[in-house]
Amino acid sequence: MSKVPPVIHGVERQDEGDGRVVEILDLEFSNGERRHYRRVVAHGPGAVIVVAMPDPEHVLLVREYAAGVERYELGPVKGAIDPGETPEVAANRELMEEAGFGAHDVRVLRTLALSPSYMTHHAHIVLARDLYPQRLEGDEPEPLEVIAWPIADLGELVMRDEMSDGRAMAALYIAREWLVRNA
Repeated sequence: MSKVPPVIHGVERQDEGDGRVVEILDLEFSNGERRHYRRVVAHGPGAVIVVAMPDPEHVLLVREYAAGVERYELGPVKGAIDPGETPEVAANRELMEEAGFGAHDVRVLRTLALSPSYMTHHAHIVLARDLYPQRLEGDEPEPLEVIAWPIADLGELVMRDEMSDGRAMAALYIAREWLVRNA
């Protein structure tokens, strides 16, 4: 069943400080019901999650401190897209900063919404192949450990306690599926 999106009668922006902006949407649904929905507005053009492959059987992961869970987490290279960058350019820059590699083949596989019910933030899943050594200075406070993980062993990886980022898990499985379909 195809639904008609609600009519937006108005949008009120509220600055909550520290760069956090919230919008209150005045919505009317097709059945006549009216509601106010609150959404957090992302600042900046989004983020990238980079599935970098040094060879067809492995993906590069980095271990870095995650303040939200107060421990070191293992996952793909990721980071914000700077103003004026495309997702491909941002992915290659982040790969150079975090893992010490650039990529000749960089492609966006798909875009994920972080929490589509109440946030406008998006993360682009980017596949990076044909890697070459190249390091850029990044904003990490310490060097990151880089690990080549067998892509065939994703099931083992996602069951590890040190990997809890759902977006990272989704990115790895989406990339693996894309690779199978485009082999």
